[in-house]
Amino acid sequence: MSMKAERTMVVTQRDCPGRLVPVGDPVTIPKDSFVTITQSAGGNYTVVHHGNMVRVDGADADALGLERLELEFDDPGDGLIHEDLVWQALDTVFDPEIPVSLPSLGLIYELGIDQESGTVDIRMTLTAPGCGMGPVLIGDVQSRVGLVPNVRDVRVELVFDPPWSREMMSEEAQLETGMFS
Repeated sequence: MSMKAERTMVVTQRDCPGRLVPVGDPVTIPKDSFVTITQSAGGNYTVVHHGNMVRVDGADADALGLERLELEFDDPGDGLIHEDLVWQALDTVFDPEIPVSLPSLGLIYELGIDQESGTVDIRMTLTAPGCGMGPVLIGDVQSRVGLVPNVRDVRVELVFDPPWSREMMSEEAQLETGMFS
């Protein structure tokens, strides 16, 4: 299913954990519930259940009757963290409301790599300062970047200066979402 896929209704195969969008509160969608998938991007899903948007992690895709996301990167074998692989990992993390990756949204402000310690430092923001999905997105960034070969630690700093605006989005993302200014 692509970002532009039509809404698809499925029945949950088991109890399905998720997070309410945009507040981020944990919820469980009971087994045998009808849900409508509104977004499938980066291996995660946004569904509507009883009128509420819920973000379902790709690790729980089987609860929706879908295949789980298995993200893997080839190890170049040189013992280094390759920045392009870090960006590839970041490009798999999508906003649960806007079907665009965090880098394309302009939410990644800075990326630093310390080869000696194997640490990746990321400064990022959110589309709205009060977004309850912040901890979920930070967790996604940490887990996905943590899969890049030779990464031993991922540190994410959430900042709100400068505040995010749609002008920070890539032109492609602005066109995709109809937010071109």
